[in-house]
Amino acid sequence: MKKVWLGTVLAGVVAISAACSNTMQGHDMSNMHAKKETTFNKEKLPLATDTEVLTGKEIHLTAKEALLPINDQIKLPVYTYNGSVPGAQIRVKQGDHVKIVFTNELPEPTAIHWHGYPVPNNQDGVPGVTMNAIQPGETFTYEFTATVPGTYWYHSHQKSAEQVDKGLYGTLIVEPKEEEKVDRDYTLVFDEWMSDPNADSNMNMNMSGMDHSNMGHGNSSDGQQMDMSSMGHNMNMYDIFTINGKSGAAVQPLKVKKGEKVRLRLVNAGYMSHKLHLHGHEFKIVATDGQPLKDPQPIKDELLNIAPGERYDIEFIANNPGEWLLECHGNMKGTDGMKVKIQYEGQANNTDKANAKENLPVVDITKYGKYETGPFTLDQKYDVEYTMDLGTAMGKNGMIYTINGKTYPDTAPINVKTGDLVKVRIVNNSPKDVHPMHLHGHFFQVLSKNGKPVTGSPLIKDSLNVNPGEEYVVAFKADNPGNWMLHCHDLHHASAGMVTEVKYTDYKSDYTPDPNNTTNKGE
Repeated sequence: MKKVWLGTVLAGVVAISAACSNTMQGHDMSNMHAKKETTFNKEKLPLATDTEVLTGKEIHLTAKEALLPINDQIKLPVYTYNGSVPGAQIRVKQGDHVKIVFTNELPEPTAIHWHGYPVPNNQDGVPGVTMNAIQPGETFTYEFTATVPGTYWYHSHQKSAEQVDKGLYGTLIVEPKEEEKVDRDYTLVFDEWMSDPNADSNMNMNMSGMDHSNMGHGNSSDGQQMDMSSMGHNMNMYDIFTINGKSGAAVQPLKVKKGEKVRLRLVNAGYMSHKLHLHGHEFKIVATDGQPLKDPQPIKDELLNIAPGERYDIEFIANNPGEWLLECHGNMKGTDGMKVKIQYEGQANNTDKANAKENLPVVDITKYGKYETGPFTLDQKYDVEYTMDLGTAMGKNGMIYTINGKTYPDTAPINVKTGDLVKVRIVNNSPKDVHPMHLHGHFFQVLSKNGKPVTGSPLIKDSLNVNPGEEYVVAFKADNPGNWMLHCHDLHHASAGMVTEVKYTDYKSDYTPDPNNTTNKGE
């Protein structure tokens, strides 16, 4: 998912030293990504290789440059982990103590954030908040215990709107001690790219014609006439959509046999939401953001909307031999490339056709699965309550994205003590911009949507997509002391201000920012 880096839009916002703004038979991945403002010498770059799967209790990752062949026509200069995009998949067992030895061979500082995983605060990978940026040539060792099973991912949290856009992300799978076995286990990472990585440098502050209304994110319901989103970053420049770093015919098919149970781990590493359609089969959504859903029911011919930062695990039985598609629905230029074939081994193939504009219902995850009381309820007593009004405005240097009218670091933090029960009301008052909000270090329960209680399975997440006009109430327990980012995972929005922190008043960090390290920008 390549997003443009609007450095000018962030001037003065990104200067925050502590900003948090700014992906086999079983485990097959591929590679890919591009970025603008690049100084790559393409002739000297190695080609990105297929994604490897790393196991064990000591894992080695290296960030380095490569050239990614997205299809048979386009190769893009990228940043990689271990030479691929997505980067190497880290696959460990629940209970493992994991050591990740990370070496930075990029021409600029970087750091790794373990998205969705409740690591200790000093391992969260946010320069200026939890650690110093890792300089070129340096090595840093991350360590944590894999306590919570599920599907997660990791990515840069240093100039992340740039570096994630260039391909710095991979997947983290924590296998539970006891798990129902599946026959095939595939990981699919979704992203967007620019076929011309330098295109955005030509537009810079040319804000005309940047209408997000064709992105399938929903419409504003507040009646405001000023189209603020038309003055933001131009997502139409992302004209190639990819799965595991490949597009269209270059995406490696998923092989199955009749009767097998198949798990697809879906990870959105991009900056756009994508509506996915599995052809020819019923499926169950068994987990979201790594957390299991209660008694998921089979569904068919419904779209699963996956927002930036989100993960969904789905399962289906391969009971309909032939060749089928998992495809993205929409009308953007890159949509047609975001599809993968599901091929039955030893079976005559049918001729399943793509239909990216077919009108299908979208799964409402707040009504999916069996209802039962989760760890929190709407009417219980909370120690801390916070309202988060998400907004869009024009700043003196361009578009800004605000929380309660402020941009980071001037946003009011959520101050908590260890053990506090915290309720947060999130309201998106941006006219058109969607805000996928991500909380570091914790899981939260979604209690209500637009004033109506969740009626499906208890919904435990770390990333929540909030469309214009929508309101959610979420709750979590302050059970992981530290200073944690809470921000929009459209990383352009984060870099332009939509960031706050959950700050434990009874926590004292052992990290002191290096005043000489001017690269500590964890946005």
